[in-house]
Amino acid sequence: MESLVMQSLFGGIYKDKTVLVTGHTGFKGSWLMYWLKQMGAKVVGYSLEAPTHPNHIALLDLDITSIIGDIRDLETLDKTFATYKPDIVFHLAAQALVRPSYANPIETYETNVIGTLKVFEVCRKHQVKAIVNITSDKAYENKEWVWGYRENDPMGGYDPYSASKGCADLLATSYRNSYFNINDYKKSHQTLLATCRAGNVIGGGDWAQDRLMTDIMASVSQDKKVSIRNPKATRPWQHVLEPLSGYLLVGQKLLEEKVEFGEAWNFGPSDEGSICVEEVVLHVKQHWDKIEYEINCDPNQLHEANLLKLDCSKAHIKLHWKDVWASEKTFEKTVKWYKAFYENGEILSQKDLETYIADAKEKNIEWTKQ
Repeated sequence: MESLVMQSLFGGIYKDKTVLVTGHTGFKGSWLMYWLKQMGAKVVGYSLEAPTHPNHIALLDLDITSIIGDIRDLETLDKTFATYKPDIVFHLAAQALVRPSYANPIETYETNVIGTLKVFEVCRKHQVKAIVNITSDKAYENKEWVWGYRENDPMGGYDPYSASKGCADLLATSYRNSYFNINDYKKSHQTLLATCRAGNVIGGGDWAQDRLMTDIMASVSQDKKVSIRNPKATRPWQHVLEPLSGYLLVGQKLLEEKVEFGEAWNFGPSDEGSICVEEVVLHVKQHWDKIEYEINCDPNQLHEANLLKLDCSKAHIKLHWKDVWASEKTFEKTVKWYKAFYENGEILSQKDLETYIADAKEKNIEWTKQ
C-alpha cells in the first residue's frame, strides 16, 4: 500500500508526530508500533523485554526507538519523556493475564495500578498533549448478564488482574477530574485523557500463555492436542486491528483538541462476534486441519468469567467507529498468519494490515476518509 495512502489515515494526524507507546514489545503494542510507523509517526517504545520467544516485535524488525524499561521505574520513565517529548502517549504496558495474576498479585497491582499512576505523573510533568489509556473489558464489575457493559457501568473485578484494571480505570477518571479536567483545558493544563476498553483480541504474532488462540497455535505447531479449559465460556472475539483503529481514532480526536472525546470508550465486535470457546476451535479447524483438541474441565481451576461483552454504541454513534471484519474473517486471518509462519516462515502482518485498511475503505469507515 502506498505510503501516502497510509499517511492520510486518521486525517493524517500521526505524520511527523512523536508517539510514545508503553508496552510496545507486547502483542497489541507491536501491531500499534507497526501501524504508526507506516503512517509516518516518530515512534518511541517503552517496555520490558518482549515476554515471549518468538515475539512479534522482533519478527517485524522495525526501525524504531525502543527503550527497555519498567513503567514502575519513575526515573527512567521521566528521562525518556524528557528526551523524546511525545505529543501523544498510548499506555498499553500491563501484566495482562488472568491466571498469572493469581500467582503474582503484588506484581499485577504494582504494574497495572502504580505503573499507570507513574505514567500519568510523567505525562502531567511534561505536559503531554494527549493520553490514550488502555484498560480492559474485564475492568467492569461482571454480573455475567447477557447484554453488553456500557461506559458508565461500575468498575469491578473478581480476580487480581480484572480488579487491577478496574483500579487503573478509576485512577484515569480521578486524573481526568483532578488534573486534566476538560473545563480547565488550555487554562491550567494542556492534556486530554481518554480510556479505552476492549476484550479478547486475537491475530497473528501473539505467543502469550493462557490465551486460547495462542494455545491452539502453539499446540498444533508441536503436533499436540490443545487442552480446552472453559469450552462454554463466551467472549467477543475481534482482530487486533479493530481496537487499534479505535485507539488511533480517539488519539486523533484528542490531538485535534476535541475535549469531548476525553472520556471512556468501548471497542468490541458486533454481537455475532460473541462465540463460545468450543465453537471457536471448530471455526479455526476449518482453516488448518491439523488442529486437534480435548476438553479438560478441572473442577478446581481458578475462576474466569463465563460471559462478558461490551456495548459499543457510544463509539458507533459519537466516533463513527465500526468494526471491519466479521468473526469468520477474523478467525481465518489469525489462523492463516500462524500457518504461514510455522509452515513457511512467512510474516503476513503487512498483508493483513493492508487488507484490513482496504476493507475499511470499501466500507467507507470514518478513519479512512481524507
